[in-house]
Amino acid sequence: MPDVQSSAPPVLDEATVGRFLSFDSLIPAMERTLVAYSEGRVSQPDRKIIPVEAHGGFFGAMPAVGEAVGLKIVTFYPGNADRGLPTHLAVIQLFDPATGQLMVTMDGRLITEMRTASVSAAVVRKTIAPDARVLAVLGTGVQAHVHVAAMTHLQAFDEIRVWGRTTEKAEAFAEAVGGRAMSAEEAARGADVVVTATASKTPVLEGAWLKPGAVVAAVGWNTVDSRELDDAAMTNVVIVESWSGTSSESGNLRGSGAAIFAEAGELLSGRKAIEPGSTVIFDSVGMACEDVATAKLIWDAYTAAS
Repeated sequence: MPDVQSSAPPVLDEATVGRFLSFDSLIPAMERTLVAYSEGRVSQPDRKIIPVEAHGGFFGAMPAVGEAVGLKIVTFYPGNADRGLPTHLAVIQLFDPATGQLMVTMDGRLITEMRTASVSAAVVRKTIAPDARVLAVLGTGVQAHVHVAAMTHLQAFDEIRVWGRTTEKAEAFAEAVGGRAMSAEEAARGADVVVTATASKTPVLEGAWLKPGAVVAAVGWNTVDSRELDDAAMTNVVIVESWSGTSSESGNLRGSGAAIFAEAGELLSGRKAIEPGSTVIFDSVGMACEDVATAKLIWDAYTAAS
């Protein structure tokens, strides 16, 4: 194990981080983290996001104290997609809970990518119908790709349907994941699981398209007043990570005035249950404790291997 007391704290780049990340360990870790948050065993403020108006970006700080003590610094620049750069960039630091000393700094881009999909997978695993066979993904970016990986890690799907804003991107994405490109409505109708992973300012998914018992994972974000789902979609059973955080950040909630049924942690722990056959909307905005728990998972594996 590295001597973090007598040497400079290590900095783990994305390649190193990636060596210790897998859905096998990350999905259960996110389940534990969501439960811990809903049981009051995590302390964190709602995320603070500052617009970088001159460049169309956002800058955020996300601290959390739970099983680990950590801080994520994140930037979101939608325009980076046209520059060939990631839209989300991040750094995560872990501190010794006993002394407050910095233990490690690690790249957070891949952590953000994989923990987002793993949180969605944790909720979908709890709510998906046993006979689910059709996956629809609206969006063609990083989160669209990683959500296909996470969902197909849970189970095999007979059909993967995809939609993108441009035919070229949709067809390329479909080819990459073994799916078929089609319109958003065609993709969503009859699908058992629907992922919305866009930066849209207006709804891309209509509730009228959803079959009874479908599960929707809405993970796209642009601003607090933008939304991916229309009012009809939001009349279904709404699950969130955090009552306060999602209520203040989610354009889907703010725009529709929808009622929250439960936090994901309440669902996963069994404190709340959904009626069988209900259509479920998981409206995800992300939480600091998810990033810190993922960083702790990586740090433990890294130190064990060193």
